[in-house]
Amino acid sequence: MRILALVKRVPAPGARINITEDEQHVDDKNLGHAISPHEECGVEAAVQLIEQYGGDATVMSMGADVSEEQLRAAVSVGISKMVLVPTNGSPKDPQATASALVAAIRELEEQDGVFDLIIFGNESADQGGFQVGIRVAHELGRAMVNGIKGLEIPDGQDGSGDGHIVARREVDAGFEVYELPLPACVGVKEGINLPRYPTMKGRLASKKAELVSLAVEADADAHANGRQAQTRLKSPPETATETVILGDGVDAAPAVVDLLEELGVL
Repeated sequence: MRILALVKRVPAPGARINITEDEQHVDDKNLGHAISPHEECGVEAAVQLIEQYGGDATVMSMGADVSEEQLRAAVSVGISKMVLVPTNGSPKDPQATASALVAAIRELEEQDGVFDLIIFGNESADQGGFQVGIRVAHELGRAMVNGIKGLEIPDGQDGSGDGHIVARREVDAGFEVYELPLPACVGVKEGINLPRYPTMKGRLASKKAELVSLAVEADADAHANGRQAQTRLKSPPETATETVILGDGVDAAPAVVDLLEELGVL
């Protein structure tokens, strides 16, 4: 089985995000970065499938050279190969991103054969557009389901050839179950699994792994009439909380009663 997992370098969850003065970029001077959480689960799903059914898994990221950090993090937990589609670091809209990824995937498949399964994160943690995976799948002519919380290959299959994969999507009433003919694409959600921590052996192996840089000519005019244009970035207003000390010990009792009356509890 051949699997491709797509990842994106994003600011570490929970970090304070500052915007540059021109309101066009995130100021990442003091930011840590990580793999987008949904995609981190996608990497784990790829590793689990390979462990169960055999084959190899490749991780790919599109971005500046610093994205090598996230690619090596994926290799440290069991991914076999890593590929970087280099950019100058400027933000790309979903059409441009998908166009470049499709070109890179096609080039890899011409070299080594078709990927049985391409795994995307449900959405990226920074832009949250929900578009790239679907656009790539459509361009490649492959079945695609987003929001996946379970993946398995039916008994008797090795995950390749003319088989199919079963994907489960959580809904209010339980789960929707999809059978996707391979090759296929899926977008997985955080919670499908618990990503493993890299071992020391994995970290050392990731430092020695070869990074393949795959520059591609994306279709700059793809879907030109529908292209998105970034105007500016804006930080949401911060919410401040205020703590009022009502008193100390029994002296606070009257203030507590007054507060409860004000709230309508008494």
